[in-house]
Amino acid sequence: MTIINTTRGLVLDMIDLKLNGDSLRIDDLMRSGRKIIQNANEFCFSMDSVLLAHFPKFKRKYKVLDLGTGTGVIPLLIADEVTHINAIELNSTMAEIAKRNVELNDLGDKISVVEGDYRKIRDYFKVESFDLVLANPPYRAIGSGAVNEIKGVATARHEFTATLEDVVTAARFALKYHGIFCMIHITERLCEIVDALHRHQFEMKRLRLIQPKSQKPPNLMLIEAMVGGAAGSLKIEPPLIAHNDDGTYSEEIMSIYNSC
Repeated sequence: MTIINTTRGLVLDMIDLKLNGDSLRIDDLMRSGRKIIQNANEFCFSMDSVLLAHFPKFKRKYKVLDLGTGTGVIPLLIADEVTHINAIELNSTMAEIAKRNVELNDLGDKISVVEGDYRKIRDYFKVESFDLVLANPPYRAIGSGAVNEIKGVATARHEFTATLEDVVTAARFALKYHGIFCMIHITERLCEIVDALHRHQFEMKRLRLIQPKSQKPPNLMLIEAMVGGAAGSLKIEPPLIAHNDDGTYSEEIMSIYNSC
């Protein structure tokens, strides 16, 4: 067992292990003693997932759906906040690891993971059966930006398997009237996002921009939208500054990580 400094800026206990020929590791999430198995050859979670997990205003009674859960990091981080979390993941390797993470953390009564395509969401869940839907979808349209050579990373970053329209459609199908949809995305697609939300009966309620540094323009944003929400009630929250000028994580980012 070694202590490492990860790209997420956290100091984690990490155990390397080989299972079924894959290079896996176990990271300490530093929340309620939980651990997460990740595959070094696939997409590993980043700050985006942690920020999204801390953005919603949870209610204990909520039934939550995580679209494109990856290895299940968001359900693991929010399990103490809500009644039950369902999670769906298309990548079979990631879905299997997500299921193992539920078992590893003895959360089978709180988290259910299904391997599936949320573009066919009606095959897995009942219509309007959730109070809150979360999504950290692929940010970039095909043809926009360089594509990573690692397939799992490429599909997580580019819309090879699911588009913005797909994720908003799935969220609307799953959510009850006045249900809440929270998503993290890149700022350059804000107009597309607002258009897609309106076409699916959503109204934006909260928007928080994320800046890499205080003098840099925002490149990410956290969005909360409500099904059937009243227009004209958008709250734009103060920006979240990710890094200090010297490149270290800001006080707020460290506070978020320390609350995990």
